[in-house]
Amino acid sequence: MTVFTVVIPARLASTRLERKALADLGGKPMVVRVAERAQQSKAKQILVATDAVEIEAACHAAGFNVLMTRADHPSGTDRIAEVASRLGLDDEALIVNVQGDEPLIPVELINQVADTLAANPQCVMSTAAVAIQNVEEITNPNAVKVVLNQQREALYFSRAAVPYDRTQSSPTYYRHIGIYAYRVGFLKKYAQLATSPLEVAESLEQLRALWHGYRIAVHLVSELPPAGVDTLEDLARVRAFF
Repeated sequence: MTVFTVVIPARLASTRLERKALADLGGKPMVVRVAERAQQSKAKQILVATDAVEIEAACHAAGFNVLMTRADHPSGTDRIAEVASRLGLDDEALIVNVQGDEPLIPVELINQVADTLAANPQCVMSTAAVAIQNVEEITNPNAVKVVLNQQREALYFSRAAVPYDRTQSSPTYYRHIGIYAYRVGFLKKYAQLATSPLEVAESLEQLRALWHGYRIAVHLVSELPPAGVDTLEDLARVRAFF
């Protein structure tokens, strides 16, 4: 069985929906709902990584461990990199990043992303994707696409329609699903890597790894998991579920 740690980065200063980590979902804060979801996975331990004392208090009240991190991290991966450097884990240990706004994330997806990285020792990260069925998603910049090689490793991530179908051969387009597993040794290096121009242009932090020559394994799922919470409409949908 794959041994891994789940880290849930959570902050209050969300740009699109402020304080969403503490939004009430059926009587519990969203970040606690996410942690409860992760608790159902095969993770050896679960940690919430935050810079907010209110999130710390909410998680402690629900019985979850919290690691307070710096407030100036530019991305969730940078926050998790700080956690990795402080946990004292072996460089080959695995950490799964479960976003703090994904209260409906499938439990099995957490396990599958960890298993995918464990099965691909040549890769430092793993993530997930699904074949796009709705053609409108191909040109939607909010639906991030990923191009794969024959080993199901990521060649590129983009908000554009890639690959470009010049010959009308109808290639399969894959939508990226924002969950990651990392090797701890890579996370320790990640925060020291220079930001890449592609990362800035696309606003996709995973491009930093590809830019510097690291390999990312991709697990393919059969259907798109429920969306996370970015807007008030998303929040209403998830509240209705709970």
